[in-house]
Amino acid sequence: MAEWISGHEIGIRGGAFAAVLVLMALWEILAPRRRLTRSKAARWGNNLALVAMNAFILRILFPAGAVGVAAFATSQGWGLLSLVAGPAWLEAVFAIIALDLVVWTQHVLVHAVPALWRLHRVHHADPDYDLTTGARFHPLEIVVSMLIKFAAILLIGPTVLAVIAFEVLLNATSMFNHGNVRLPLAFDRALRLVIVTPDMHRVHHSIEDDETNSNFGFNLAWWDFLFGTYRAQPRRGHTEMEIGIRDFTQPAQVTWLPGLLLLPFKGHLDRYVINRRQWTVKEKLP
Repeated sequence: MAEWISGHEIGIRGGAFAAVLVLMALWEILAPRRRLTRSKAARWGNNLALVAMNAFILRILFPAGAVGVAAFATSQGWGLLSLVAGPAWLEAVFAIIALDLVVWTQHVLVHAVPALWRLHRVHHADPDYDLTTGARFHPLEIVVSMLIKFAAILLIGPTVLAVIAFEVLLNATSMFNHGNVRLPLAFDRALRLVIVTPDMHRVHHSIEDDETNSNFGFNLAWWDFLFGTYRAQPRRGHTEMEIGIRDFTQPAQVTWLPGLLLLPFKGHLDRYVINRRQWTVKEKLP
């Protein structure tokens, strides 16, 4: 079974991506959280074109992908998990949690380092917030992310199955927590104790700097609680908050593919983004 899963990794990941995409798209139609402000057809067309471009680039640069690195690390006995003997399921759970922490840390870094923030702005400059926002990243950031993931796999030493499970979970939860969908408030409060919810992560896409620099999680919500970066709600509420980046609002910059590819090279950054603090009054958040 493990060999079959490993041999069909691309199909499994692609099928899972397509299934979640369709389910989330239907959910967004049936129970939207916010009214979209831009053409959905234009945004989706360009966002998904960027996704396809990134998939092609990764397949050319790293044909073996994260699964190939995991297979190599396992065959060489590399990684922390090679030093301990435990149940396979427990090692897989540990590996998935550890890789999720790596993704959270990377996310903090791309907000803290100006050169990396330039790349990450493509994700945040989306003027609306829906499931395609969760897959919208500049190709250079995707390459950097993949190299960081390779290093983490070599250090941790997860199995191929654990890496496949992590990749499927990360893609699915990213589309889920970027979804323009409505959840019952009580269910949202309970779910975000473990998993990042759409309302929780939407705060992170606020146009306000202090709100953008919170709720960095993509999958597990624990890290924001643990490291003090959790924010319960946006200042203006979910239906009135502004999404995007204040300095980038023109459709040619934030919607169309050529503008997205050129966005990292626009403008000037004179401070670490994560250190900007415009709000000094302590607020009582719900």
